[in-house]
Amino acid sequence: MNTPIYDFVNEYREKKISRLHMPGHKGKAFLGCEPYDITEIAGADVLSNACGIIEESEKNASELFGTAHTFFSTEGSSLAIKTMLSLVMSDRDSSGYSCSNDKDIPCTFSLRRRPFILAARNVHKSFIYGCALLDLDVEWLYPDDFKSLCNCKVSAASLDQLLSKAVVMPVAVYLTSPDYLGFVQDIEEIAKVCVKYGVPLLVDNAHGAYTKFLNPSRHPIDLGAAMCCDSAHKTLPVLTGGAYLHISKKAPASYTELARNAMAVFASTSPSYLILQSLDLCNRYLMDLYREKLNTCIEKVDAIKGFLHDRGFVIEPSEPLKLVIDTLKSGYRGEELNELLRKYQIESEFADPEYLVMMFTPEITERDYERIRTALSNVPTRSCLSKPIFHPEKAISRCSIREAVFGRRTTIPTAEAIGHISASPSVSCPPAIPIVISGEIITKEAVRLFEYYGIDSVEVLK
Repeated sequence: MNTPIYDFVNEYREKKISRLHMPGHKGKAFLGCEPYDITEIAGADVLSNACGIIEESEKNASELFGTAHTFFSTEGSSLAIKTMLSLVMSDRDSSGYSCSNDKDIPCTFSLRRRPFILAARNVHKSFIYGCALLDLDVEWLYPDDFKSLCNCKVSAASLDQLLSKAVVMPVAVYLTSPDYLGFVQDIEEIAKVCVKYGVPLLVDNAHGAYTKFLNPSRHPIDLGAAMCCDSAHKTLPVLTGGAYLHISKKAPASYTELARNAMAVFASTSPSYLILQSLDLCNRYLMDLYREKLNTCIEKVDAIKGFLHDRGFVIEPSEPLKLVIDTLKSGYRGEELNELLRKYQIESEFADPEYLVMMFTPEITERDYERIRTALSNVPTRSCLSKPIFHPEKAISRCSIREAVFGRRTTIPTAEAIGHISASPSVSCPPAIPIVISGEIITKEAVRLFEYYGIDSVEVLK
C-alpha cells in the first residue's frame, strides 16, 4: 500500500528547499523531527478540504477498515466525537421531541421539544463538550449495578424496551466500547435494535482501533454501528493525536458528504503533518503483517494473565489488549500497586483505588513482559480489601449542558458542593469520565465519589 503523505514530505525534506513558510523552526532539528514537520504548502493538500495526497491516504484507510470513508483526525477522538454529534444533529428529520405516557412502564425520555441523544453514562468529557457546543441534550442510560465510573453495561433488551416507548426517537444512541477497563458492549445486538427503530448507533471506539484486525473482526463498523471513532494512537503505532472517524457504508450518505466540513468547524486550521504522516505510514503497517503480529501479541498477553492468575491476582475479563487487575481483591489499592511497579521501571496506563490497567500492542518487547513477571513475582497477593458501596442516584438537571459549561462559575471544595449545580465536568484523568454532568445537581453520594477518586475541588455555577 502506498504512503503518499510520507513520500511527499520525505521528498520535500531531501530537496533542502529554503523554507520561507511556517513553521518557525524552518526544518532545523531541535527535537529531531522538525525536517518532517511542514505546513500546507503546494502539493501537501489541505486536511479540511482534502483532494490530493491526504484524500488518497484516507481512501487507503477506508479500504483497510471497509468504510464508506475514513477521515483522519490530528486532534484525537475528541474531534471525531464532536463531528459525529454534529452529523446526527444535521441529519435529524423531526423537530418535536416527546415520549409515551404508558402507565405500566415509566417514561425514560423527558417531555421535550429539543433534540436529544441517548447515551451510556460513562462518556468521555469530550462528549460533554460536544453537547455543550451543539446545545444537545442527553438522556442517560444507567447500569443496573454501579461497578466503576468506567463501566455502563447496556443490554439490547433494555434498549429495545426504552425505544419502544418513545413517541419520537433520539437523534442517536451513543456507547463507549471498549471502555477504560476493557469491557466491550454487545454492539452487534444493540445495533440491530437501533436499526429496528431507525436510530443511528455511534460508538466511541477510542480504545479499539485494532479490533478490525481480529479474526473475526470486532470493529463497531463491522458490527452495525453507523459511525465510530478510533484513537489510532492508543493501540496502533501512530503519534499521539492521530485518530479516525469511520462512517459505515450503510449510514446516510449525508454523513460522508458533510463530515469534512463538520470536522473543520471544530478543528485547528493547522493540522500536524507529523501526525498525518504517522497515520499514512500506519496504513502500510496494517496492510502488511499486522494481523499475525496482533495474534502473537494476544497470545503473550493471555500468557501474562494466566501467570498472574496463578500468582493469586484477580484479573478482570477484558478486551484482548488490556490487562486489568482488580487490585482490591488482590489486596492492594490500585495506586499502591502502581507505585510498586514503578520501582521495576513499569509505567501502567491507569490506576485508581480499585483497578490497575496495562495496555499492550505488538510493539511491547520481551524485556517488557519479563519485567512484569519479575515485578509481580516479587509482589505477594494479600487478603481482599473492602470496597465502599456507592448508590449513585439518577441525575437531576437544573439547566442544559450548554448553559452550565458556558455559565459563570466558581471553584469550591468538594465537601461544600452538595446542592450546587455542576459547571465544567470534574474528572480524574485518565479516564476523563465525569461523576456529575454539567447542569446537574451535586448530591451527597456524588461528593462521596468525588472524594473517593481524589477530586478535592469542583466547579459550580454561581
